[in-house]
Amino acid sequence: MDNFLSYILTAEFAYSVLRVTTPLLFAAQASVVAENSGASNIALEGIMLFAAAFGALGTGLTGSLFIGFLIALGGGLLIAVLLAYFALYLKTDIILSGIALNTLAAGGTVFIMYVLIHDKGSTSSLVSLVFPKVVIPGIAAIPVLASILSGQNVLTYIAFFTVFAVWFLLYKTKLGMHIRCVGENPDAAESVGIPIRKTRVIALLISGLLASLGGVFLSMAYMSTFTKGMVAGRGFIALAAAAMGRLAPVPTMFAALFFGFADALSNVLAAMSIPDEFIKTVPYISTVIGLIVFSAWRKRGRKAQIA
Repeated sequence: MDNFLSYILTAEFAYSVLRVTTPLLFAAQASVVAENSGASNIALEGIMLFAAAFGALGTGLTGSLFIGFLIALGGGLLIAVLLAYFALYLKTDIILSGIALNTLAAGGTVFIMYVLIHDKGSTSSLVSLVFPKVVIPGIAAIPVLASILSGQNVLTYIAFFTVFAVWFLLYKTKLGMHIRCVGENPDAAESVGIPIRKTRVIALLISGLLASLGGVFLSMAYMSTFTKGMVAGRGFIALAAAAMGRLAPVPTMFAALFFGFADALSNVLAAMSIPDEFIKTVPYISTVIGLIVFSAWRKRGRKAQIA
């Protein structure tokens, strides 16, 4: 037990928690925006996969971080556009459409890799570029905080800023008001002239952009290459985080940090010679536990209201 605590009660572990939370936070905020409009973005997994693959391939083939970044965003937004088109224009079931696009992304990224670099496993044959880490001058001088907050990848800081950006969008802008109105009561929104389909399309595109940043982090910061299936369920965990956060940006951030803690904990267990089969289940077990706790808490709240 003392050995276990010596691993997690360190600045290095806290640093790791923030690092692994980053893609979850981007995707969770993406879910918050989409769900508030009444359009569930189940395709988060596929969006992140496409963005990660296109980012690694884009930087490797062009030699430009900026161009690769734009290509990555374009790849992720492509899935979001397809979801919006299928669900909002062709009137397909948005859940089934999202699942289909996730399946498409899983196979499509492998196909694209094979066509471009003749490799079905990873883009390791390419020299891909990554986003830099940032040292914060003021914090860098503080012993413990410097090891936790300073020296993170620039995308990690952007992820936490995104929480404020999504809050500001939803609660302080006209577009955000429209998104929430359409999600809460579409008929009432339509009666006052708010275009339901257009608003949901915009929400899904914003959601796709945020989720794409999560994919970009995985292949252009967390690692310097794309590997088959590297998103590894993070899109679905992000959906759980948004549900636990009741579709509010700040509570969703804390839920994402909880799942990030579980992910970082699995890395600690690996260093302690715990069986690999158990370690791989830790993030998903924590997701189930978190949703059970959230459901029980919400059920208690409803009973209290009735009483």
